[in-house]
Amino acid sequence: LLFPVSNLCGKCRPRDTDLLQPSLNFLYWSLHQTTPCSQQRAVAVLLSNVSLLELLQKILECTWLRSSPSEPAYLSSEDALLCSGWLLVASLLLYQHRYNTEVHQTLSLDLTEVLNAVIFRKKKPILLLVSIMQFLRAVLRQNFSSSLLVIVGQNTAQGATQPQPSSLQDAALHPLAMQQVFSLVVSLQNLLVHKDLLLSQAVVACLETLVEYLYVKNQDVALHVASQPWHRFLLFTLLNGGQKSLLQPEVLRLMTLFLRYQSSNIISQKEISQILQEAAEANLAELPEATSRALHLFLCQV
Repeated sequence: LLFPVSNLCGKCRPRDTDLLQPSLNFLYWSLHQTTPCSQQRAVAVLLSNVSLLELLQKILECTWLRSSPSEPAYLSSEDALLCSGWLLVASLLLYQHRYNTEVHQTLSLDLTEVLNAVIFRKKKPILLLVSIMQFLRAVLRQNFSSSLLVIVGQNTAQGATQPQPSSLQDAALHPLAMQQVFSLVVSLQNLLVHKDLLLSQAVVACLETLVEYLYVKNQDVALHVASQPWHRFLLFTLLNGGQKSLLQPEVLRLMTLFLRYQSSNIISQKEISQILQEAAEANLAELPEATSRALHLFLCQV
């Protein structure tokens, strides 16, 4: 089925949402819900389809061209298609890297546009933000070096002619710039305050991947970002006085992140003791799976 469905997609235009939406979703689940052997073949089939990749390029570019809906919670058919496009491309990046699959057509994206979609999110639906962050995580984990993706933006070659005070740090973080990093971190913090479960999971995962990327590129910058005092205020906001609020998955994962990068000004021995006490008193068998995983990672880090 991958052959006819992917070929059908390649013959469509981005405005053919009724046909493309279920088709891209089928391709996405074909990649994820299969055996590793079949998965490798599925990736090869999709990456050999030049028309499909050209279509995905056009779909992703529609993200910057779309006007903001009047209601942020409203997910139109066009927005739903954008979500499917970003998720599928993120998956193709992941599996192309895993299996070192041959690439017949590259995708080209402006990094500044991708970052601005999250930083200046306006009224983008939550699911679209989550999908773009999933893509951002994929490129960060691959150090922007995927053979499937060509990254352009203001901090690439044309940016070299505009020296700035932080130019040495920008060079170390290439293709990211320091200003982009801090703007993205602030935006992720603001998104966490929404306390939407799906959004919180995506934001914390994106923050984890970003700090990991920074740590590889420049340890001083990573530690500086992880120790920002605003993080502590963010934790207080998330806790909000709930009786078992310390066992929220996003709170546990954030505290694990701060422990990993030794941000003692953000999380103290007192908070660690409180989490251990709450975990000791909780019925572990009744904890949600996301909370159990987050608690396991926290305890391992401790």
